[in-house]
Amino acid sequence: MISFRYSLSSITRRHLEQIVNAMLRITVSDQDSTQGSRDKLEEVMEQVAQSSMQAYRDLIDDPEFWPWYTKITPIEHISRLPIASRPVSRKGPDAADFDNLRAIPWVFAWTQVRFNVPGWYGIGKALNELIEEDEENLKLFQKWYKEWIFFKTILDNAQREMARTHMATAKAYTEEAEGKFYGIIAEDFRKAEDVITSITGLDGILDNSKVIKKSIRFRNPFTYPQNLMQVELLDRWKKADESNGKNEEDLREALFLSINGIAAAMQSTG
Repeated sequence: MISFRYSLSSITRRHLEQIVNAMLRITVSDQDSTQGSRDKLEEVMEQVAQSSMQAYRDLIDDPEFWPWYTKITPIEHISRLPIASRPVSRKGPDAADFDNLRAIPWVFAWTQVRFNVPGWYGIGKALNELIEEDEENLKLFQKWYKEWIFFKTILDNAQREMARTHMATAKAYTEEAEGKFYGIIAEDFRKAEDVITSITGLDGILDNSKVIKKSIRFRNPFTYPQNLMQVELLDRWKKADESNGKNEEDLREALFLSINGIAAAMQSTG
């Protein structure tokens, strides 16, 4: 990320200008004049927060979730990459269990398999529930998106992560695994896509940021073959493990390279 942002002086200046611009806009924005009733704002946002968090917890706290996650993602191999100042797990590099997994590798693994779940999951359910409960909430959300920079930032960040999500690629990772979680995630993605476009008035996700959207679409054809190779390598790793580690060293090196390649293509480790 340092090389992406600061290796060239022109990109460095642009990035610093973006940071300063963002700080100035948030500092001088007059939020009070756009939000209406403070009580209403706090009530609705608390409902959004609680509902989206509950949806997220329902997914990741399912007893069958962790075995599924470790089966479809390269989290085991990410835990052995020599790239971090701290181990992946708070218990050490050889103990990548759910309760002690750190945030960066957690998101890194989701990014590798193109689900990007932590960046958007739950928002579809939460916003849809409030709109179904009271149709006036849709108008409220539309007003907030136009006038309240905090709410707009939340939806735009979710849009960016959804644009980087590629459900067809993600499905390739899950074909050998139990299928219910893919269906749950795909359904919330559909809900989020529908409700966000309704609120923003956009025809499609991230249509308000054409440059980023085109950049993601441009990279997809180059990323997809790497994902397919990683799916194959993960399958070979499982079979090698079952046959007492035959070719383990070569396979691990190939998996490390696939993780690095996908991270470079996605321009993100999460």
